[in-house]
Amino acid sequence: LIPLCHTLPLSEIKIDIVTSQGGAEVICTARTVAQTGVEMEALTGVSVALLTIYDMCKAVDKEMQISKIRLLKKTKRTVAAVYDRRNQNKRRS
Repeated sequence: LIPLCHTLPLSEIKIDIVTSQGGAEVICTARTVAQTGVEMEALTGVSVALLTIYDMCKAVDKEMQISKIRLLKKTKRTVAAVYDRRNQNKRRS
């Protein structure tokens, strides 16, 4: 999907989705045994989850927006990316 982004062996990838009246929060956690980070994999996971939600809900809500996808946390070999529509700018980690 991303030019010049090499493939990595993932030991875990997890997507959590919490919905509410005002929107949804999507968190993708990616882990690897490789020596490099998995930021792009986590951000791609969040993006694909959001595009799926958008596709399923577009007939119901013509005003939907996808924005503020960001890296939430990075540790050695673990990355979490988040999109939080419900609590924009309140979630820090």
